[in-house]
Amino acid sequence: MRRLLLVHVFVCCLSMARPFCPSQCTCVFHGRTDGTGKRSVLCNDPDMSDIPVNVPVDTVKLRIEKTMVRRIPTEAFYYLAELRFLWITYNSVSSVDTASFYNLKVLHELRLDGNMISVFPWESLKEMPRLRTLDLHNNRITYVPNEAVPHLVNITYLDLSSNKLVTLPSDLMDIWPPFNGAPIFSNASQKVVLGLQDNPWFCDCKISKLIELSKMTGTPVVLMDLLMACSGPENLAGVLFQRAELDNCIKPSVMTSATKITSPLGSNVLLRCDATGFPTPTLIWEKSGGLQVNNTVQESPGEGVRWSIMSLHGILHKDAGNYSCRAKNVAGNADATITVSVAGSISTTILPLRPSTETEVTSQGTTFTTPTDTTSSPSTTSTVLTRTSTTVIPKKPKTTTTLTTTTIVQKGLIKQAKPQQEGNGRKLAADEKSKKSDASKSVKDLKIVEETTDTAVLLWTADGLPNDAPLTVVYSPYDEDDIKRTLETDAGSGKVLLEGLSSGMRYSVCLVAKGSAAGKDPCIDFYTLDDVEDGGQSPLFIIISGITCALVISLIALLLYKILILFCTRQGTASDEEELEKDSYVKFETISMKQRTLNSNPSELWARRATNESERMLLCSRSSIDSQMTYKSDSSRCEYLC
Repeated sequence: MRRLLLVHVFVCCLSMARPFCPSQCTCVFHGRTDGTGKRSVLCNDPDMSDIPVNVPVDTVKLRIEKTMVRRIPTEAFYYLAELRFLWITYNSVSSVDTASFYNLKVLHELRLDGNMISVFPWESLKEMPRLRTLDLHNNRITYVPNEAVPHLVNITYLDLSSNKLVTLPSDLMDIWPPFNGAPIFSNASQKVVLGLQDNPWFCDCKISKLIELSKMTGTPVVLMDLLMACSGPENLAGVLFQRAELDNCIKPSVMTSATKITSPLGSNVLLRCDATGFPTPTLIWEKSGGLQVNNTVQESPGEGVRWSIMSLHGILHKDAGNYSCRAKNVAGNADATITVSVAGSISTTILPLRPSTETEVTSQGTTFTTPTDTTSSPSTTSTVLTRTSTTVIPKKPKTTTTLTTTTIVQKGLIKQAKPQQEGNGRKLAADEKSKKSDASKSVKDLKIVEETTDTAVLLWTADGLPNDAPLTVVYSPYDEDDIKRTLETDAGSGKVLLEGLSSGMRYSVCLVAKGSAAGKDPCIDFYTLDDVEDGGQSPLFIIISGITCALVISLIALLLYKILILFCTRQGTASDEEELEKDSYVKFETISMKQRTLNSNPSELWARRATNESERMLLCSRSSIDSQMTYKSDSSRCEYLC
């Protein structure tokens, strides 16, 4: 009896330990022979209006289908940490919160097809890092923003068919081959399936990559339906993607000024690239490793053309590498690479230090101590210093030095203290003499050339100094010693570029050589050019002067022209009058009939009149050539018109 009671209690405990299943759902546990299994939950009650909150925590697959659920609230499934398949299909969902899928770290498949979603929270995909299948088929989505592209990189099944999409982000296709630059393998095991059919596509350059993909074969990206068609523009309406030809849509083409450049250490380098394409591409510069370079200038002189220049000032060894100029537009992208090499190296100076039995302070401010205990094994210590970098500022002796010390200890005998001090004394004297001779060697002929508003070039001549002798260039505004800048160079270079100057200011620059006497460093003062844009008066003055000169020259030319015309007119009038007098006028004679007399000769019927009489007759209205010839006597009266 007691055993039966224990069995009954055990069975009751097991029944209480089983997870609770929602009343409107069906829970199925798929067990295995090894004692493990998975649980799936199906909720398809037509009267269900909210997402159930009491789903067993060990659920692996949750299906909510054909219900009245209208929204997916915040953190609706946060307690289902083992959920791998979530299907919310053919419901009335129209609102999805950004945090609706919070804590679904192992979710592999999300299906929301057959709903009324118009705006999907793409940023919510970052809560599902293992998501591979996203089904948004048969919704009301109108666009996919550019911000969604990074969250779709790991998706291998994306279904956006039967929505209201007109276009896609131009960067979306760049995350998959062949547009991401990855090689194409026809037998690749990993395929990407895209469902984009049954959308009112507007065929322009923004979806040119999708149209190009529909014409490809053997790519890792597979379209569910290849017979997609354009809905616009009007000239392409109803045309299949495979037959669509886009106008004014050209991929970028990039050309650089050079492919390899070798530049001396410390020089300035300009890299240029030109790109063509339509729409006009944008240009960016990147260094090896994808690091974007910002010190660039670009301009588009016309539609479909753009150029860019990248500048490297005072190039160093770290600036060497490959620089890529990338051109991009909605039709595609292209790039070209320039390899930059730096020639030259930083010179080093080896300064031997003499051994001493006492503590000695070097000129760089570093203290070395040689051992004085020589009772057991006498030894001699020699030290070699290698100078790697030094910064010297006049009038304020602050020096930063990095030293490498190598000590070589050799066995031998040490003489008595007195002879050793005498030898050291002679050596010190020789060193002081050497320092004085080195100090007499310096640089000369300092001069400033190529002054601009913010730069200048300093030239000098090395007087007896070796080419690799280190020099320090110190420059600052005049009488402002607290604002100093330094440059490290060597005597053999002969020039250095001073940058970061202010316009219209007076500067002092000095050359400091190692070992030179304090206060005897060669210096020179110079002025930078004024910034014309700051004043604004010089361009105005030049414009006014130019206009005035043009007006004065025009007036002078006009006056000379008038004088020449007047002179020519007078000469022409005088000559015309002379010609008319000579050639144009003739003498007229008037012939009239003689009076009939009895004794007159019948053969002479005409008589000549005097010249003055003929001229008078010409003015008579009755003597014109159009008048009727009649007989007139000498006494007949003539009528004048004037």
